[in-house]
Amino acid sequence: MGKITGFLEFTRELPHKRPPEERVNDYKEFIAMYSEQKLNQQAARCMDCGTPFCHDGCPVGNLIPEFNDAVYRQSWQEAYEILSSTNNFPEFTGRICPAPCESACVLGINQPPITIEEIEKHIIEIAFEKGLITPQIPAVRTGKKVAVIGSGPAGMAAATQLNRAGHSVTVFERDDEPGGLCRYGIPDFKLEKWVVERRINLMKEEGIEIRCNANVGVNVSINDILREYQAIVLAGGSTIPRDLSIPGRELKGIHFAMDFLKQQNKRVSHIKVKEEDIFATGKNVVVIGGGDTGSDCVGTSNRQKAKSITQFELLPKPPAGRTPYMPWPTYPMVLKTTSSHEEGAARHWAIATKEFIGDEKGNLKALKIVDLEWKFTEENKPARFVEVPGSETEIPCELALLAMGFIHPQHEGLLTQLDVELDERGNVKASDKEFHTNISKIFVAGDMRRGQSLVVWAISEGRECARKVDEYLMGYSLLPSKDQNILHQVV
Repeated sequence: MGKITGFLEFTRELPHKRPPEERVNDYKEFIAMYSEQKLNQQAARCMDCGTPFCHDGCPVGNLIPEFNDAVYRQSWQEAYEILSSTNNFPEFTGRICPAPCESACVLGINQPPITIEEIEKHIIEIAFEKGLITPQIPAVRTGKKVAVIGSGPAGMAAATQLNRAGHSVTVFERDDEPGGLCRYGIPDFKLEKWVVERRINLMKEEGIEIRCNANVGVNVSINDILREYQAIVLAGGSTIPRDLSIPGRELKGIHFAMDFLKQQNKRVSHIKVKEEDIFATGKNVVVIGGGDTGSDCVGTSNRQKAKSITQFELLPKPPAGRTPYMPWPTYPMVLKTTSSHEEGAARHWAIATKEFIGDEKGNLKALKIVDLEWKFTEENKPARFVEVPGSETEIPCELALLAMGFIHPQHEGLLTQLDVELDERGNVKASDKEFHTNISKIFVAGDMRRGQSLVVWAISEGRECARKVDEYLMGYSLLPSKDQNILHQVV
């Protein structure tokens, strides 16, 4: 424990952000770093609890009190070793994770929780700055070859762990650049792509081969993969977006959120956009969906200088704080205001879109919407809704972005050719503990198995899956698991 009275002396402080009116003019990250003194104070707030619930709140099982103590003592090598023992990519989670660990922080019972996410980001960036991070090249190779299909966080984590176990790993990515969601799904103002490229380059130096424009099941034969590799990890993500099948869906100006975000990420990286350009400039933009993807659409639309931005959510407005139905240390479903919302957007809850309205040329010009009244269960959870009579109205809209989540991975191509078993939701079926599909040497991890989720869960899935692949290939594994981390914390 860094400072016994730290949680009494200091309160929670977040780093300075560039003002909204300034940051909407570029796609650079806008959150500053702590000063040395502020970082020391924030780490000092950690109480080193007898039962640190933050461990359980973190999907990768980060040793949070331990690295907070090392940060307080400015022992950067130790802090980095503790953090990297559980998390392959803290530079990602330190920027884009919703920090469920902070919701579980014991200090959060009656004070603002520890700034765990920011401390995590500072550890990894200071480690890079001080040259503490070098390629971890295995001393001995096993002679086993593993194919990882998909280079998102789950695939990257699985590849990294399997390479460290001594296997020869090849990552197949169907896009023109690796990184998956981190490359083309997260806007640069939240995660600049030099951060992703820095990690990808390190993986290559460690001996991992990455093949881009390699769409397994399309331009890469799945039979060749099956013949050449002793194990295969499916980590393609949940990529089929939820659609909105209402009248007028065929009109021009209605797009899936990820198509919009991916295009802008390519422009920022000076990569040519081959599809029809999607721009918010000068348009009335409506984002349908209230999650993080919708928020990213808001931030991107602000930077593209939209005429107006409105965001709809089907569910009712969440409470501002915890209720009796969401007690500590559970993750609370409370109102979340993101940095993109700070930059400007009209937000509306309990709204259903009934029709897309077009002009004589087939272009979107308006939406027909209606207010909803929700009925709740005894646990105060939304159960069903009815339309509010007389609330139907039209609003102008030239660009509608559908950000309602994803339903399952793409079945056509890879999964159909493999004939892997799917679950009732359309995801690849595998047990929580084994990550094994119905085909002997094929494993699955990440959103392709569990459904759309957080980047930190994808990293956790990739790490746990890698251990099971290693056991399958060698009969045992020395790779760490989250269960071992928890045991270490208890002891």
